[in-house]
Amino acid sequence: MIGVKRLAGAAPVAVLTAALLTTAGTAHAQRPPPATSPSPAVAQAAEASTVGRFNAVAKDRAQLRLFLRAMPKGGDLHNHLSGAAYAEDFLAWADEGGLCVTTDVLPSIVPGPCDAPGRVPAKGLAAANTGLYNRAINALSMRNYDAGADGAMASGHDQFFATFGRFGAAGDGKLGALLAVAREYAAGDTVGYVETSVNPTAMGELAWSFSDTPWTDDFAGALAAIKPRLPAMVAQARQEFDAAEADADRRQGCLAQKPRTGPCAVVLGYQGFAVRILKPSVVFAQLASAFALAQADPRFVGVNIVAPEDHPVSLSDYRLHMRMLQYLHAQYPDVKLSLHAGELTLGLVTPRELRFHVREAVETAGARRIGHGVDIAYEDGANDLLARMARDKVAVEINLTSNDVILGVKGADHPLHLYRKAGVPFVLSTDDEGVSRIDLTNEYLRAVTEQGLTYLDLKAAARASLEYSFLPGPSLWTAPKTPVAACAKAGPACDAFLAGSRKATAQWRLEREFAAFEASGR
Repeated sequence: MIGVKRLAGAAPVAVLTAALLTTAGTAHAQRPPPATSPSPAVAQAAEASTVGRFNAVAKDRAQLRLFLRAMPKGGDLHNHLSGAAYAEDFLAWADEGGLCVTTDVLPSIVPGPCDAPGRVPAKGLAAANTGLYNRAINALSMRNYDAGADGAMASGHDQFFATFGRFGAAGDGKLGALLAVAREYAAGDTVGYVETSVNPTAMGELAWSFSDTPWTDDFAGALAAIKPRLPAMVAQARQEFDAAEADADRRQGCLAQKPRTGPCAVVLGYQGFAVRILKPSVVFAQLASAFALAQADPRFVGVNIVAPEDHPVSLSDYRLHMRMLQYLHAQYPDVKLSLHAGELTLGLVTPRELRFHVREAVETAGARRIGHGVDIAYEDGANDLLARMARDKVAVEINLTSNDVILGVKGADHPLHLYRKAGVPFVLSTDDEGVSRIDLTNEYLRAVTEQGLTYLDLKAAARASLEYSFLPGPSLWTAPKTPVAACAKAGPACDAFLAGSRKATAQWRLEREFAAFEASGR
């Protein structure tokens, strides 16, 4: 595996890119068409010129935004499907579905009938009551949030997490539309891969059936009770996602595209998850289902755990959840974990709760990536933990806007520099771009303006987003300068290797995009 800091050298990267473009001459159907390959010297000069263009605009936010939007970004690895859609998307689906909008200070989307007091039809709301429509957008997202305003929630943390309950009804039955929106936003932001958290309907139904089951801490017994029902759940989940992906393709006109371009070319990987604030029996059933699904369906690339980490149930059951994950990981050793851990800060919880969450996720549960990791400097033995993450290549998913909005942690208070200094791989990601009303370009821009990252730092982070993705298959790279042996020269061996690895294919595509971007002079 390749760490971020090891990929940042200008000369090795130029050689690497040129070698890749030269050796991967014939493309299989999922890869971009061949292009003229530059020599190593030309590739290095193009990269150096791009560094110069970046430096020239780094202090002009508008010009920097233009530059960064066009820059290839690889993948968005920390993404929640329901939080990726914007409030306007949910209001449009509420309009289509005959749902209602409440007239509260903080409106919600709710089922009908819409002639009840305090409700109006969502249909045509933008024109019929523009004021309420705009209030709804604010209530369904972080737009115009002001903690001091009349009726506003007490904190950005509370507003952020409350939005999901307000727009949830509009997302029911809209899985295909949600997938299409995620692909649309990614394509417009020069992102080729999105690893998004989403659960099948059948998984939720199975887990909720255990809501009245007492928890006894008998992991083996609990799994034995669930296992007979897992094959049917997996089969239903596959059918649901087959239909949803077909629906997304129809919505975006992908069926007629050969090769697929724009949103249709964006690759989605799914993470099944457990909701950590629920009863232990339900959490375990969700996790067992997520592991089984990831084992059976290659579209489900990993397992996660979500919900506010500072919730009283999340805090009291944290170590239990890590032991659940440890047990299930032993049953399904090939399934990868990306775990929300350390989405906490001083004052939000007691100091004792800041001392072990990231460590438990890494050492007990076996996480390969950590989502957020904001409280790392408060962890007991933080330096040793950072050294372990660097040694074992446990990447951290950095969500700058989310950490600012929810935790109030930004700028010099953010631990990104601590991770980088320790050599821990990092990726930049959006978390819930629709709720926060951002895109990945915005996170790259904040990384430059608030964290001082350079073009080569960003380029390394984009490469890391695919290196540390859970896309199946071996990596394209064995070392910073060297592709795998099969792609050391042009020929059928390289084509066969790329055809057999979704990860390597995505990496190959990113290198093509970087070569084109740097040669374009944009």
